[in-house]
Amino acid sequence: MSKNVAVIGYGVVGSGTVELFMKNREAINKKIGRDCDIKYILDLRDFPESPFADMIIHDFDTILNDDEIEVVAEVVGGTTFAYEYTKKLLAKGKSVVTSNKALVAAYGAELLQLAQDNGCSYLFEASVGGGIPIIRPLNKCLAGNEIQQISGILNGTTNFILTKMIKDQMSFEDALKLAQQLGYAEADPTADVEGEDACRKICILGSLVYGKHIYPEMVHKSGITRITLDDVEYADNAGYVIKLIASVKRLEDNSLSAIVCPRLVPKSNMLASVDDVYNAVSVTGDGVGDVLFYGQGAGKLPTASAVVGDIIDCLRHNGRSLGIHWEESKKDEKFVVRYKDINCSMYVRLKGDDVQALKPSISEMFGKLMYIERANRPDDELAFITPNMVESDIDANLAILSHSAEIASKIRMF
Repeated sequence: MSKNVAVIGYGVVGSGTVELFMKNREAINKKIGRDCDIKYILDLRDFPESPFADMIIHDFDTILNDDEIEVVAEVVGGTTFAYEYTKKLLAKGKSVVTSNKALVAAYGAELLQLAQDNGCSYLFEASVGGGIPIIRPLNKCLAGNEIQQISGILNGTTNFILTKMIKDQMSFEDALKLAQQLGYAEADPTADVEGEDACRKICILGSLVYGKHIYPEMVHKSGITRITLDDVEYADNAGYVIKLIASVKRLEDNSLSAIVCPRLVPKSNMLASVDDVYNAVSVTGDGVGDVLFYGQGAGKLPTASAVVGDIIDCLRHNGRSLGIHWEESKKDEKFVVRYKDINCSMYVRLKGDDVQALKPSISEMFGKLMYIERANRPDDELAFITPNMVESDIDANLAILSHSAEIASKIRMF
C-alpha cells in the first residue's frame, strides 16, 4: 500500500481528517482506484494517546523531501507557517488541500498559479462552507452559467447568536456567552461577530466566480454587535429576520459589489429559515436560476469531510493540475465598488424626545417610505424603511436628522 498522504496540524480539523480517512479508507481507495494511506501527521506536540501516534512527526522537511508523498492536507491555519509550507510543497509538485480560509483569501491567486506551474493542485473546498460543497459545484457543475450573485450565511457563530435573539429573545451578550459555553464561539469572538470570517469566505467565492483576486481589504464588513432585541422585534413585525449576510455580485459595468453586513431578510426568502449554527449559500446563475447550498458550515467531521474529498480528488488526478484559477490583483485596484456608492434600502431606528415631530422632515428627505411598529413602542422611538437610494445619500439625510434625534440603528435591507 502506497503511503502517499500527509497531514499538517493535528487539531480539531486535522484529527477529524485523519479519523475520517482511516475509518473509510477501504471505500476511499476504491474511489481512487488504487491503495493509498496516510504516512505522516506533522504537529509541534506529541499525542501518545492517539491511535495514530506512530505517524506523528515534528520536522516539515520530512514531508517535503519524501517523494512518496503526493498530497498534503494543510489544516494548521493562519498565514505564516501555512503560507511558507504550502509554497514549498507546491513548488515540489505536491498537491495541497486546505481548510485555511485566511490563507486562501490572502494568497489564493499566487498559490493557484504555483500549483498550475508545477503540475499539481491547490484545493480548498473546506475553506468556505465547511461540510457544504460549494467550491466544486461553482467550478464544475455551474461552470456553464454566468453567476449573477452569491449571497450567504457563512458564519455559524453569528447565525446561532441571531437565532437565539430571534427565537428566544436573548440579548446579544447572553447569546454570545451561550455560544462560547457550547464551543461555537472562541474566547475572543471578534473574527466571527465583526464579520471578518464571513468576509474571507465571500472573497474566496467572489474570486472564484469572477476570476480576479478579491482581497478582504477591498470588502466592507460590519458585524452584529450593535443588533438589539428592539431591532429584532421591528424586523419581525415588518416580515423580516436579521441575518449576517455576505454577498458579491457583478454590476452592469462589470465592476463588483461585495459586502458583509447584517441585513433584514424577508421571511419568504430561503436564507431567512437558516437557523442555529447552519450555513447556507444562495447562488444565482443565468441558466440555473437560484440554487441553495445548505448544511453544517463548521465542525470537526463536516469540515474533515470536505478536506478528505479534496484529498481523494488530488489522488485520482496525481500529476495534473485540477484547473482552479483566478487572476492576481492589487489591493488598491478599484474593480470592487465602494459600498457607499451602491443603491440600497435601509431600516432606521431613531431615538429622541421630539422624534414624532420629525415625520414631515423625514418624508421630505426620503419620499415614499414605510414606518414600522412594535408592541409597546416608546414615544421617543421611531422606525422606518427607506426607499432604494444610494447609501451615501441616505447617510447625508441621516446626518441632518442626527441633529434632532439619535440614530439608534441602521441596517441594510436584503
